[in-house]
Amino acid sequence: MLYWFFVKLIGPFARRRLSPSVSGLENIPARGGAIIASNHLAVIDDGLLPLVSPRMIHFMGKSEYFTGKGFKGAFKKWWFTSVGVFPVDRSGGSKSLGALETARHILESGELFGIHPEGTRSPDGRLYRGHTGVARLAFETGMPIVPAALVGTRELQKPGKILPSKGKTKVRFGQPIAVPKIPEDQLTHEQIRSLTNRMMKSIADLSGQEYVDIYAQIAKKDMAARQSQGQQQSESKPTQDR
Repeated sequence: MLYWFFVKLIGPFARRRLSPSVSGLENIPARGGAIIASNHLAVIDDGLLPLVSPRMIHFMGKSEYFTGKGFKGAFKKWWFTSVGVFPVDRSGGSKSLGALETARHILESGELFGIHPEGTRSPDGRLYRGHTGVARLAFETGMPIVPAALVGTRELQKPGKILPSKGKTKVRFGQPIAVPKIPEDQLTHEQIRSLTNRMMKSIADLSGQEYVDIYAQIAKKDMAARQSQGQQQSESKPTQDR
């Protein structure tokens, strides 16, 4: 299996390069399903968590990671497949629901499912508002949520960089959050949002990140708009005659 190939052969190299220190491994259940919910700072996050975990962690990743062209595309596909990532079509509808069904099957089969509640990588290193899908999945399956924090990955792998630099990282696993199993038709928005906020607070406490109560996707759009506006203003300034 590619996952164990990665752990046994690539793992030692990755450990030397990323030098991860780990705390809270005892918080990962020795058996049975559980949701590992962590912050998201760099592409290598989905490789670093399985690297230090005593059990395999399955992640969902955007389908673009598996369809790229050339060396970069082939490397991404190999990397994500190696660490247990399965593709998800983010266009919505039945395609996205299929990924949630896969996640539910993974949990109910007694395995670990990893996910980043922010829904995308942090645009500036801060921790953003969590999406409620994680909490809903936890309630519907009755699986515990293990909050996790990654520290240092953004510094080693800046956005757009394929291979990370050599340096030190930290991985922290927090106390599991027990979640009762509640049928979907009995869940309330207040229950789902309350659990989501509790989970994000646990992640923030572990990571030490500043928390921002807006979705990261909105923050990215705002940043891109401001950058575009700044460029337009710069280009519109008249040049001075010399």
